[in-house]
Amino acid sequence: MLAVISGRLGRRREEMRNQQPPKHLSGGVAEEIRPYLDSGAVEAPPPADPENVKEMIAAQDLHTEFQFPQEAESLSSDTDLEDPDGKNAKTGKGMAARKGKKALGDKAKGGGAGRGADLGWVNGHHQNGMENMTLFEVVKMGKSATQSVVDDWIEAYKHDRDMALLDLINFFIQCSGCRGAVSGEMFRQMQNSEIIRKMTEEFDEDSGDYPLTVSGPQWKKFRISFCDFIAVLVRQCQYSIIYDEYMMDTIISLLTGLSDSQVRAFRHTSTLAAMKLMTALVNVALNLSINMDNTQRQYEAERNKVIAKRANDRLELLLQKRKELQENQDEIENMMNAIFKGVFVHRYRDAIAEIRAICIEEIGVWMKLYSDAFLNDSYLKYVGWTMHDKQGEVRLKCLTALQSLYYTRELSVRLELFTSRFKDRIVSMTLDKEYDVAVQAIKLLTLVLQSSDEVLTAEDCESVYHLVYSAHRPIAVSAGEFLFKKLFSHRGPEEEGLPRRGRQSLNGSLIKTTVFFFLESELHEHGAYLVDSLWECGSELLKDWETMISLLLDEPMSGEEALTDRQETALVEIMLCAIRQACECQPPIGRGTGKKVLTAKDKKTQLDDRTRVTEMFAVALPLLLAKYCVDIDKVTNFLLIPKYFDLDIYTTGRLEKHLDALMRQIWEVVDKHTDTEVLEACSTTYHHLCNEEFSIFNRVDIARSQLIDELVDKLNRLLEDFLQEGEEPDEDDAYQVLSTLKKISAFHNAHDLLKWDLFTSNYRLLNTGLQNGDMPEQIVIHAMQCTHYIILWHLAKVSDGTSLKGDMVTLRKQMRAFCLMCQRYINTINTAVKEQAFTILCDLLLIFSHQIMSSGREQLESLVYMPDSSLQAELLNFILDQVFIDQDDDNNSTDGQQDDEANKIEALHKRRNLLAAYCKLIVYNVVEMDTGADVFKQYMRYYNDYGDIIKETMSKTRQIDKTQCAQTLVLSLQRLFNEMLSELGFNFDRSSSAFCGIKELARRFSLTFGLDQMKTREAIAMLHKNGIEFAFKEPSPQGEGSPPLNLAFLDILSEFSSKLIRQDKRTVHTYLERFMTFQMALQREDCWLPLISYRNSLQAGGDDDTMSVISGISSRGSSVRSKKSKPATASKRKLPEAEENSCSSSDSVWMNREQNAQTPVMIHSPHLTSTVLRDPKKMRPEDSYTATFTMPAEQQPHQPVPPQQQPNHQHPAAMDYNTQVTWMLTQRQQAEARQQQERVSMHYAKMRNHMQQAIRRGSGLMEDDEEPIVEDVMMSSDDRLEDINEGMDFDTMDIDLPASKNRRERTELKPDYFDPSSIMDDSVLNVSMF
Repeated sequence: MLAVISGRLGRRREEMRNQQPPKHLSGGVAEEIRPYLDSGAVEAPPPADPENVKEMIAAQDLHTEFQFPQEAESLSSDTDLEDPDGKNAKTGKGMAARKGKKALGDKAKGGGAGRGADLGWVNGHHQNGMENMTLFEVVKMGKSATQSVVDDWIEAYKHDRDMALLDLINFFIQCSGCRGAVSGEMFRQMQNSEIIRKMTEEFDEDSGDYPLTVSGPQWKKFRISFCDFIAVLVRQCQYSIIYDEYMMDTIISLLTGLSDSQVRAFRHTSTLAAMKLMTALVNVALNLSINMDNTQRQYEAERNKVIAKRANDRLELLLQKRKELQENQDEIENMMNAIFKGVFVHRYRDAIAEIRAICIEEIGVWMKLYSDAFLNDSYLKYVGWTMHDKQGEVRLKCLTALQSLYYTRELSVRLELFTSRFKDRIVSMTLDKEYDVAVQAIKLLTLVLQSSDEVLTAEDCESVYHLVYSAHRPIAVSAGEFLFKKLFSHRGPEEEGLPRRGRQSLNGSLIKTTVFFFLESELHEHGAYLVDSLWECGSELLKDWETMISLLLDEPMSGEEALTDRQETALVEIMLCAIRQACECQPPIGRGTGKKVLTAKDKKTQLDDRTRVTEMFAVALPLLLAKYCVDIDKVTNFLLIPKYFDLDIYTTGRLEKHLDALMRQIWEVVDKHTDTEVLEACSTTYHHLCNEEFSIFNRVDIARSQLIDELVDKLNRLLEDFLQEGEEPDEDDAYQVLSTLKKISAFHNAHDLLKWDLFTSNYRLLNTGLQNGDMPEQIVIHAMQCTHYIILWHLAKVSDGTSLKGDMVTLRKQMRAFCLMCQRYINTINTAVKEQAFTILCDLLLIFSHQIMSSGREQLESLVYMPDSSLQAELLNFILDQVFIDQDDDNNSTDGQQDDEANKIEALHKRRNLLAAYCKLIVYNVVEMDTGADVFKQYMRYYNDYGDIIKETMSKTRQIDKTQCAQTLVLSLQRLFNEMLSELGFNFDRSSSAFCGIKELARRFSLTFGLDQMKTREAIAMLHKNGIEFAFKEPSPQGEGSPPLNLAFLDILSEFSSKLIRQDKRTVHTYLERFMTFQMALQREDCWLPLISYRNSLQAGGDDDTMSVISGISSRGSSVRSKKSKPATASKRKLPEAEENSCSSSDSVWMNREQNAQTPVMIHSPHLTSTVLRDPKKMRPEDSYTATFTMPAEQQPHQPVPPQQQPNHQHPAAMDYNTQVTWMLTQRQQAEARQQQERVSMHYAKMRNHMQQAIRRGSGLMEDDEEPIVEDVMMSSDDRLEDINEGMDFDTMDIDLPASKNRRERTELKPDYFDPSSIMDDSVLNVSMF
C-alpha cells in the first residue's frame, strides 16, 4: 500500500492560508465530497471480521490505504479504510489550499487575450482547422488525434486557465447529453451543487438516450475517444499542471458532484470519467513510485562511496529530487483518495448495473497496475461482495478482473486469503444462469488451479468435471481445459524418460486416465461430448491413435495391469469419437447451433488427419476385428471407422492386401453375428466401400455379390424344407431362417438386391404364416421388412426411368398384394407382428398416395393407392386399441417387467411412433380428416404422452382446411358427449368430472384457433352450426316439456363463443332461435341452464352497436373511426330479419339459405297479457323476452320511458298463469340487466384508466382519439359516461410513467440510488469479508 501522506511544509501552509480560492472551490475537493465521506451519509458495506482483519494487517509490509487529508474538520471515513493503529496519522495537506492558486478571473502568468488568439482555443472553441467547434464536438468527430486536441487545450489553459476549465466543464456536461451550458458567470459565482442543479433543470428528460448509451458505431467510437481523452489529458499534465492545485481540484469536485446526481446520464458519464481519471492517476503514481525507487538507489549508491569520491552536490540534488517526488506522490494520493471515497465507494453500489460494472472493471485495472497500493483486502472486498450481484454483467466484470490477477503468479500468491474466503462463491458461479459468467468462472478456477493445487478440494473439482458433458459448448470446452490441467498437466520425474508413442509412453497412461474418467462419470452415451470438450486443449493426446491401437492389440508388460473388457469398450468408443471429430471437424449433435465454417488451415488439418486415419487403420482394422470378432459393441464401433477413410490410399499406398483382409473379416462377422446393429454396420461398411468413383469398387463389389449369393442360396434351401406342408417347423430350422432373413434385410436396407428376386420367397413365407398361424413372429417381422425394402428399391428404379416397360405393372401388383397382406396381418393376435404390419402399411400408403405424382412424376399415376373405408376403419381401430391405453395395461411390450422404467419408456416411444405414423396419414390427406376425431378427443386424457403429436396434427389440418378441421373438432366433442351419456345416463350431473373434462377439452380446442378471428370466421361459424344441430337433434326421452337429450352440449359449445365476431354472434343466435320454441325461451330450471348460458355467450358483445354511446357526446370524437363505420343509433334494437339482411355475403352460407324462414319463436302472439303491465312501445329491449318476437318497425322501442311517465293501465283482478310467469321473468331480467350494466361500468373505468396511461405514453395515438375508443367498445348509456367522467380528472391524473434511462429518480424512493435487495443476494449484505 502507498505510504501515509506526510504533513505539509509550514511555509506552503502559510502561503495557502493567505490565498482566497473561488467560491465554487472553497474548501477544495474535501469540502465538496465531505458529505459522502461521512459514515452516516451512505449505507456502509458489511463489516469485516475483526480477527481476519488483524491477521491480514499483521501480514502486510506496506500500509493498506490512502489516508485522506486531515483539515480543520476531521473527516470520518470508511472503517475498512482507516489506519487501525493510528500510527500513520500525520497532518496532510489539503487539495484546495495550495501554493500558487489564484482567484477566478486572474490570469496565469503571461496570460492575455491577445496571446490567446494565436492558440488552438478561442473562447472555448477549437480553431485548428475546425471553426466554432466545442471540445465535445471535436472528440465526438474523432478526426483529430487525441494527443493534438489535448496539447491545444493545455496551451489554452496556460494562457487562460479559467476559460479552458470552463470549456472542460462544459465538455463533461455535453458528454452527458445535457443541452445546457455553464456560463462564465455561473462558474464564478455558483457552487458546484448549484451548477449541477441548474444543469439538471435544463436536461432533456424526454429522451432516454445519451452519448454513452446511444447505439451505433459513431457513439461506440465516442466512448473510446472519451476515455482516451481523459487518459491523455492526465498523461500530458502529469509533470506540472496536475500539481497546480487548481485544475484537478475543479475536475474532481465536478465529477464527484455529478456522480451523485439524480439524473442517470450525469451519474453514468461522470462515474466513467472519474474511474478513467483514477486509472490515469494510478499510472502517474506508479511512475512516481518507480522514479522514487530509482532516486533512492542512486542516493544510497552515492552515499556509500568513500568520502574522497562522494559528490555532495549530487547528494543534495538527489535528496531534493526525492523530496519533490514524495510531495508529488502525496498530491496524487490525495486525488486518488478523493475519487475513491467520493465516487467509487458510492457508485459500486449504484442501482444501474452499467455503473456498477464500470467501477468493478476499473478497480481490477488498479490492482493489476499498482498492486503494491491496491492489491490488498481493503480493495479486494469490493470485488468479492459484488460477485453476488444479481446482474450477470457485473458478475462477469468481477471474474474478468480477478482473472487478470490470478494469471500473474506473483500476484496470485497475495490472493490466498481472498481465495479462501470467496472460493465457494466462485465454484458456485460455474452453474450461473448466464452462460458467459459460467464460462469465465470456470476459466478463473483453472487459473486458481495453476497457481496452487491445494486450494481446490476434490468436491470443488468434481463440480466442474461434469460440465464437460454440457450442451453449451463454451462451458464444456472451458470445463475440458480445467479437466486437462487437473489430470494431464502434472508429470512426475519417473515419467520424463518414457517413450513418445506406444503402450509404455506417457500418452498411454494419459489415455488410460481418460478412460477411467469416462467410466466413472457414468455417462457412456456421451463419449462424443467428452472428446469435443477436450479437443481444443488435448487434441494431440486424442489423436494418438497409434497408442490406442497398441493398448488394444499388444499384450501388457510384466507388472502392468491389463485393461478390463469394460475399459477396452470405453477406449474403442473414445477412439471412434476422436476419429469422427478429426475427420468431420464439427461438434456433436446437440452442441452448437450451426455447421462450423472451416478455414483453409482447418481443411488442411482435416485432410492430414484423414490420411493418417486411413494409413493407420487400413492395416490395424482387420487385426482388431479378428481379435474382437465376437464382441458386439467393439465390432460395431470398429465397422464405423471405414466411413472416414480416404479410399484412394488403398491404391496409392499399395494396401490392397489389407483391403482383402478387411473383406474376409467382415464376411466372418456376418457369419457369426445375428445382432441387427452389427449386421447394419457391416452393410454400411460395404455401402461406403462400394463407391464407383474409386478403383477398389470392382474388388469390393465382387466380395459383396459373393456374400449375397451365399445368403440367398441358403435362404432358398432353408425355405424349401421349412415350408413343406404337413410338417411342423423345427426350432433349428426356424433359427436358421430367421438369422438369414436378418442378414438379407440388413443388406437390402443399403443395397439394391432386386436381381436376386426375393419378393416371391418372402411373399410365400408371409402367406404361409398367415394361413397356418404358427409362424414365429420374428420371421414374419423380418420378412415384412425385407419385402418393404424390395418395394422401395423397385420404386426407386421406376422413378429414375431406368426400368423396363413391364416393371411398373409388376411393381403395382406387388405393392397392392403386399398392402393387402399387411392389412390382414393387422387383425392377427401377435402384437409385435401387428405393430410391424401397421407401421409398414402406413409408410406405403403415404409413399404411394397422390403425393407420388409431385415434382413432375405424373407417369407414376398408376401407382397411386388410396385406402378404402374398411382399411381406414381398421387402421383407426388399431390406434385406439394399441396406442390409447394406460401404462399399466401395456403387458405386451414390456415382457412382464412392469417395474422396469426403461422398458416403460421404450414402450411409450413405440406407441408414439405408431400414433405419429397414423397422424401423418391425416395430415397428408391419405385418410379422411374426420377419422382424426377419435384421435383429437384423447388430447386431454393422454396429454403427457401424446399431447405434442395431437396438437401438431390439429395445427397441420387447420392449415389444410379450417372448416373441415373445425367440424372434426366438434365431432370429437360430440363423440365424447355420447360416450358420457351412455355411461352416466341422460340425467347426469353437469359438475361431474366427465362433463368438466369435455368442457376443458373444448376450451383447449378454442385456444388453438388463435387470436385472428377473421381467419377462422367461417370455421368457427360452421362449428357452432354443427353443435347447435347436435344439441337439438335427439328429443327428450321424458317427452315434451323436457330439454332435448343433448341440450347440455350447448354448455360445451359456449367455449367457442368468444371466437365469434360480433356479426356472427347475431347470426348464430338467430340460427339457434330456429330450433327453440317459445316455451324453451321461458324455462328457468337447472336443466335449461346450458341453453341460457349459451344464449348469453352469444349475446355478450353481440349488441355492442346498440350499447354504444352517441359519438356526439364527446367533443373529441374519432374522425378516423367515423370514416370506417357508422355508429348505430343509441338504444335501438334491430329486428332479427334486419340483422340477417344486413349480413354480408361473407357470412355463413347455411344462414343465407334460410334467411326469410319463420320459426315458432318468431310468431307474434296476440294473446300475451304481460304487456298490460307495460306498454310494448315503452319497454327497453333488454327488459323483457317479448323483444324477441316479431314486431313492426314502428313499434320498436326507441327510448326507455321512466315508470312515472307510463300510462296508467287497469290491471285485472286476477292474472292468468302466463301473465304471472312473464311478469316475474321481466322483473328478474331487469335486475340482471342492472347488474350487468354495473359490471360493464366498473370494467370500463379500469379500461379507461389503462387507455389513458397508454395514450400518454405512446406517440402514435392522438389525444382526440382517446375517449371514442373506450366509448364505442365499453359504454352502454349516455348517463353512465357522464357519471364516470365526473369522478375523474384525466388532465391532472398522476400517471406513473415508465422508467427512462435518462429520467431523474425520486429522492424519496431511492436516496442513494441503491437498493441492496435488488442488486445483491441477501447473503452478501449480512456477511463480512474476512
